[in-house]
Amino acid sequence: MIKSIDSGRLKIHAKRKRVNAIALTLSMSAMAFGLFWLIWILFETIYRGLGGLNLSLFTEMTPPPLADTGGLANAIFGSSAMVGLATLLGTPIGILAGIYLAEYGQKNWLAEVVRFINDILLSAPSIVIGLFIYSMVVAQLKSFSGFAGVLALTLIVIPVVIRTTENMLSLIPNALREAAYALGTPKWKVVLSVTLTSARAGVLTGILLALARISGETAPLLFTALSNQFWTSDLLAPMASLPVTIFKFAMSPYENWQKLAWAGVFLITMGVLLLNILARLLFKNKH
Repeated sequence: MIKSIDSGRLKIHAKRKRVNAIALTLSMSAMAFGLFWLIWILFETIYRGLGGLNLSLFTEMTPPPLADTGGLANAIFGSSAMVGLATLLGTPIGILAGIYLAEYGQKNWLAEVVRFINDILLSAPSIVIGLFIYSMVVAQLKSFSGFAGVLALTLIVIPVVIRTTENMLSLIPNALREAAYALGTPKWKVVLSVTLTSARAGVLTGILLALARISGETAPLLFTALSNQFWTSDLLAPMASLPVTIFKFAMSPYENWQKLAWAGVFLITMGVLLLNILARLLFKNKH
Protein backbone atom coordinates (compact mmCIF):
# COMPACT_ATOMS: atom_id res chain seq x y z
CA MET A 1 0.00 0.00 0.00
CA ILE A 2 2.78 2.42 0.95
CA LYS A 3 4.74 1.49 -2.15
CA SER A 4 1.74 2.21 -4.40
CA ILE A 5 1.27 5.64 -2.77
CA ASP A 6 4.97 6.46 -3.18
CA SER A 7 4.83 5.29 -6.79
CA GLY A 8 1.83 7.54 -7.47
CA ARG A 9 3.59 10.52 -5.92
CA LEU A 10 6.68 9.88 -8.01
CA LYS A 11 4.57 9.77 -11.18
CA ILE A 12 2.85 13.05 -10.28
CA HIS A 13 6.23 14.61 -9.47
CA ALA A 14 7.71 13.43 -12.78
CA LYS A 15 4.68 14.76 -14.68
CA ARG A 16 5.03 18.14 -13.00
CA LYS A 17 8.71 18.26 -13.89
CA ARG A 18 7.93 17.52 -17.54
CA VAL A 19 5.24 20.21 -17.65
CA ASN A 20 7.60 22.66 -15.94
CA ALA A 21 10.38 21.86 -18.42
CA ILE A 22 8.04 22.34 -21.39
CA ALA A 23 6.71 25.65 -20.04
CA LEU A 24 10.23 26.88 -19.28
CA THR A 25 11.42 25.90 -22.76
CA LEU A 26 8.50 27.70 -24.42
CA SER A 27 9.09 30.80 -22.28
CA MET A 28 12.80 30.88 -23.07
CA SER A 29 12.07 30.34 -26.78
CA ALA A 30 9.61 33.26 -26.80
CA MET A 31 12.16 35.47 -25.03
CA ALA A 32 14.89 34.46 -27.48
CA PHE A 33 12.56 35.11 -30.43
CA GLY A 34 11.78 38.62 -29.18
CA LEU A 35 15.40 39.42 -28.35
CA PHE A 36 16.53 38.24 -31.78
CA TRP A 37 14.35 40.78 -33.57
CA LEU A 38 15.14 43.53 -31.07
CA ILE A 39 18.88 43.02 -31.48
CA TRP A 40 18.53 42.85 -35.26
CA ILE A 41 16.54 46.12 -35.35
CA LEU A 42 19.04 47.87 -33.08
CA PHE A 43 21.98 46.56 -35.14
CA GLU A 44 20.46 47.75 -38.42
CA THR A 45 19.56 51.12 -36.90
CA ILE A 46 23.05 51.68 -35.51
CA TYR A 47 24.85 50.31 -38.58
CA ARG A 48 22.87 52.37 -41.10
CA GLY A 49 22.25 55.37 -38.88
CA LEU A 50 25.82 56.04 -37.87
CA GLY A 51 26.76 56.48 -41.54
CA GLY A 52 24.55 59.56 -41.78
CA LEU A 53 25.70 61.25 -38.57
CA ASN A 54 27.72 64.41 -39.14
CA LEU A 55 27.69 68.06 -38.14
CA SER A 56 25.55 69.11 -41.12
CA LEU A 57 22.78 66.81 -39.87
CA PHE A 58 22.17 69.28 -37.03
CA THR A 59 22.97 72.53 -38.85
CA GLU A 60 21.45 72.26 -42.36
CA MET A 61 17.88 72.05 -43.61
CA THR A 62 16.35 69.05 -45.36
CA PRO A 63 17.85 68.98 -48.87
CA PRO A 64 16.26 68.60 -52.30
CA PRO A 65 16.68 65.25 -54.09
CA LEU A 66 20.22 64.29 -55.20
CA ALA A 67 21.82 67.17 -53.27
CA ASP A 68 25.37 66.72 -52.00
CA THR A 69 24.71 68.27 -48.59
CA GLY A 70 21.78 68.57 -46.25
CA GLY A 71 20.59 67.79 -42.76
CA LEU A 72 17.60 67.49 -40.47
CA ALA A 73 17.92 70.70 -38.44
CA ASN A 74 14.39 71.92 -39.22
CA ALA A 75 12.90 68.48 -38.50
CA ILE A 76 14.82 68.11 -35.23
CA PHE A 77 13.70 71.56 -34.10
CA GLY A 78 10.09 70.92 -35.15
CA SER A 79 9.93 67.59 -33.31
CA SER A 80 11.57 69.06 -30.21
CA ALA A 81 9.19 72.04 -30.18
CA MET A 82 6.00 70.03 -30.71
CA VAL A 83 6.95 67.21 -28.33
CA GLY A 84 8.10 69.67 -25.66
CA LEU A 85 4.97 71.82 -25.87
CA ALA A 86 2.69 68.77 -25.89
CA THR A 87 4.42 67.46 -22.76
CA LEU A 88 4.14 70.85 -21.04
CA LEU A 89 0.43 71.08 -21.90
CA GLY A 90 -0.53 67.48 -21.21
CA THR A 91 1.45 66.83 -18.03
CA PRO A 92 -0.37 69.28 -15.66
CA ILE A 93 -3.78 68.18 -16.99
CA GLY A 94 -2.87 64.51 -16.60
CA ILE A 95 -1.47 64.93 -13.10
CA LEU A 96 -4.44 66.96 -11.87
CA ALA A 97 -6.92 64.48 -13.36
CA GLY A 98 -4.97 61.56 -11.86
CA ILE A 99 -5.01 63.25 -8.44
CA TYR A 100 -8.78 63.73 -8.69
CA LEU A 101 -9.38 60.10 -9.62
CA ALA A 102 -7.13 58.71 -6.88
CA GLU A 103 -7.92 61.10 -4.03
CA TYR A 104 -11.44 62.43 -4.63
CA GLY A 105 -13.22 60.19 -7.11
CA GLN A 106 -13.19 56.70 -5.62
CA LYS A 107 -17.01 56.43 -5.55
CA ASN A 108 -18.03 59.20 -7.88
CA TRP A 109 -19.98 58.81 -11.14
CA LEU A 110 -17.95 61.59 -12.74
CA ALA A 111 -14.72 59.74 -11.94
CA GLU A 112 -16.10 56.58 -13.56
CA VAL A 113 -16.92 58.53 -16.70
CA VAL A 114 -13.42 60.05 -16.74
CA ARG A 115 -11.82 56.62 -16.30
CA PHE A 116 -13.94 55.22 -19.15
CA ILE A 117 -12.99 58.06 -21.50
CA ASN A 118 -9.34 57.76 -20.45
CA ASP A 119 -9.37 54.03 -21.25
CA ILE A 120 -10.76 54.80 -24.71
CA LEU A 121 -8.04 57.40 -25.34
CA LEU A 122 -5.36 54.97 -24.16
CA SER A 123 -6.48 52.30 -26.61
CA ALA A 124 -7.37 54.61 -29.49
CA PRO A 125 -4.99 54.43 -32.50
CA SER A 126 -2.95 57.59 -32.86
CA ILE A 127 -4.20 58.05 -36.43
CA VAL A 128 -7.74 58.44 -35.07
CA ILE A 129 -6.55 61.22 -32.77
CA GLY A 130 -4.83 62.84 -35.75
CA LEU A 131 -8.02 62.69 -37.82
CA PHE A 132 -10.01 64.17 -34.92
CA ILE A 133 -7.66 67.17 -34.62
CA TYR A 134 -7.66 67.50 -38.42
CA SER A 135 -11.45 67.82 -38.49
CA MET A 136 -11.63 70.10 -35.43
CA VAL A 137 -8.63 72.39 -36.10
CA VAL A 138 -7.00 71.96 -39.50
CA ALA A 139 -10.24 71.82 -41.47
CA GLN A 140 -11.64 74.82 -39.59
CA LEU A 141 -8.52 76.96 -40.00
CA LYS A 142 -7.99 75.61 -43.55
CA SER A 143 -4.27 75.18 -42.85
CA PHE A 144 -1.91 72.60 -41.42
CA SER A 145 0.04 73.90 -38.43
CA GLY A 146 2.47 73.00 -35.71
CA PHE A 147 -0.20 74.04 -33.20
CA ALA A 148 -2.51 71.31 -34.47
CA GLY A 149 0.35 68.83 -34.14
CA VAL A 150 0.88 69.91 -30.53
CA LEU A 151 -2.81 69.35 -29.75
CA ALA A 152 -2.73 65.87 -31.28
CA LEU A 153 0.34 64.87 -29.28
CA THR A 154 -1.17 66.39 -26.13
CA LEU A 155 -4.18 64.08 -26.45
CA ILE A 156 -1.75 61.15 -26.46
CA VAL A 157 0.19 62.41 -23.42
CA ILE A 158 -2.81 63.10 -21.18
CA PRO A 159 -4.26 59.57 -20.79
CA VAL A 160 -0.82 58.04 -20.16
CA VAL A 161 -0.05 60.55 -17.39
CA ILE A 162 -3.55 60.18 -15.91
CA ARG A 163 -3.30 56.40 -15.66
CA THR A 164 0.22 56.45 -14.22
CA THR A 165 -0.56 59.18 -11.68
CA GLU A 166 -3.72 57.44 -10.47
CA ASN A 167 -1.97 54.08 -10.15
CA MET A 168 1.02 55.55 -8.30
CA LEU A 169 -1.15 57.51 -5.86
CA SER A 170 -3.30 54.44 -5.23
CA LEU A 171 -0.19 52.56 -4.08
CA ILE A 172 0.49 55.05 -1.27
CA PRO A 173 -0.64 53.50 2.07
CA ASN A 174 -3.69 55.12 3.66
CA ALA A 175 -1.81 55.20 6.95
CA LEU A 176 0.27 58.11 5.65
CA ARG A 177 -2.87 60.08 4.80
CA GLU A 178 -4.52 59.28 8.14
CA ALA A 179 -1.42 60.35 10.06
CA ALA A 180 -1.42 63.70 8.25
CA TYR A 181 -5.17 64.16 8.84
CA ALA A 182 -4.64 63.41 12.56
CA LEU A 183 -2.24 66.35 12.73
CA GLY A 184 -4.94 68.63 11.34
CA THR A 185 -3.49 68.92 7.84
CA PRO A 186 -6.07 69.90 5.18
CA LYS A 187 -6.68 67.44 2.35
CA TRP A 188 -5.15 69.60 -0.38
CA LYS A 189 -1.91 69.84 1.60
CA VAL A 190 -1.93 66.11 2.29
CA VAL A 191 -2.18 65.48 -1.45
CA LEU A 192 0.66 67.87 -2.32
CA SER A 193 3.01 67.23 0.60
CA VAL A 194 2.42 63.54 1.37
CA THR A 195 0.87 61.43 -1.38
CA LEU A 196 2.16 63.27 -4.45
CA THR A 197 5.62 63.63 -2.91
CA SER A 198 5.75 59.92 -2.09
CA ALA A 199 4.65 59.00 -5.62
CA ARG A 200 6.83 61.53 -7.47
CA ALA A 201 9.19 58.89 -8.93
CA GLY A 202 6.28 56.91 -10.40
CA VAL A 203 4.59 60.05 -11.74
CA LEU A 204 7.83 61.18 -13.34
CA THR A 205 8.17 57.73 -14.89
CA GLY A 206 4.75 58.12 -16.51
CA ILE A 207 5.72 61.51 -17.91
CA LEU A 208 8.92 60.10 -19.41
CA LEU A 209 7.05 57.15 -20.93
CA ALA A 210 4.48 59.51 -22.46
CA LEU A 211 7.32 61.65 -23.83
CA ALA A 212 8.97 58.57 -25.32
CA ARG A 213 5.70 57.51 -26.94
CA ILE A 214 4.94 60.78 -28.70
CA SER A 215 8.54 61.22 -29.87
CA GLY A 216 8.05 58.67 -32.63
CA GLU A 217 4.42 59.33 -33.58
CA THR A 218 3.98 59.87 -37.31
CA ALA A 219 0.29 59.46 -38.17
CA PRO A 220 -1.07 62.33 -36.01
CA LEU A 221 1.50 64.75 -37.44
CA LEU A 222 0.73 63.76 -41.04
CA PHE A 223 -2.83 65.03 -40.55
CA THR A 224 -1.98 68.09 -38.46
CA ALA A 225 1.51 69.60 -38.79
CA LEU A 226 2.16 67.94 -42.18
CA SER A 227 5.78 68.99 -42.95
CA ASN A 228 7.98 71.85 -44.09
CA GLN A 229 11.11 71.78 -46.20
CA PHE A 230 12.42 74.92 -44.51
CA TRP A 231 13.12 76.20 -41.01
CA THR A 232 10.13 77.68 -39.20
CA SER A 233 9.28 78.49 -35.61
CA ASP A 234 5.74 79.63 -36.45
CA LEU A 235 3.29 77.24 -34.82
CA LEU A 236 0.51 78.49 -37.09
CA ALA A 237 2.35 77.24 -40.20
CA PRO A 238 3.18 73.70 -41.34
CA MET A 239 6.15 72.42 -39.37
CA ALA A 240 8.69 69.68 -40.09
CA SER A 241 9.16 66.77 -37.71
CA LEU A 242 11.54 63.84 -37.57
CA PRO A 243 8.94 61.02 -37.86
CA VAL A 244 7.22 62.56 -40.91
CA THR A 245 10.55 63.42 -42.55
CA ILE A 246 11.77 59.86 -41.98
CA PHE A 247 8.58 58.49 -43.53
CA LYS A 248 8.89 60.75 -46.56
CA PHE A 249 12.63 60.22 -47.09
CA ALA A 250 12.57 56.44 -46.50
CA MET A 251 9.88 56.01 -49.18
CA SER A 252 11.86 57.97 -51.74
CA PRO A 253 14.25 56.49 -54.36
CA TYR A 254 16.97 59.07 -53.60
CA GLU A 255 20.07 57.80 -51.82
CA ASN A 256 20.79 61.03 -49.92
CA TRP A 257 17.23 61.11 -48.55
CA GLN A 258 17.42 57.47 -47.48
CA LYS A 259 20.71 58.13 -45.69
CA LEU A 260 19.16 61.03 -43.79
CA ALA A 261 16.14 58.88 -42.99
CA TRP A 262 18.36 56.27 -41.32
CA ALA A 263 20.17 59.00 -39.39
CA GLY A 264 16.79 60.28 -38.17
CA VAL A 265 15.75 56.75 -37.17
CA PHE A 266 18.97 56.45 -35.17
CA LEU A 267 18.30 59.73 -33.34
CA ILE A 268 14.73 58.81 -32.43
CA THR A 269 15.59 55.23 -31.44
CA MET A 270 18.46 56.26 -29.19
CA GLY A 271 16.39 59.07 -27.67
CA VAL A 272 13.42 56.81 -26.90
CA LEU A 273 15.73 54.05 -25.62
CA LEU A 274 17.46 56.46 -23.23
CA LEU A 275 14.11 57.81 -21.99
CA ASN A 276 12.83 54.29 -21.30
CA ILE A 277 16.03 53.34 -19.48
CA LEU A 278 15.80 56.52 -17.39
CA ALA A 279 12.16 55.78 -16.58
CA ARG A 280 13.01 52.22 -15.49
CA LEU A 281 15.84 53.45 -13.29
CA LEU A 282 13.59 56.01 -11.62
CA PHE A 283 10.89 53.39 -11.03
CA LYS A 284 13.48 50.97 -9.63
CA ASN A 285 14.80 53.58 -7.21
CA LYS A 286 11.28 54.18 -5.98
CA HIS A 287 11.28 50.75 -4.45
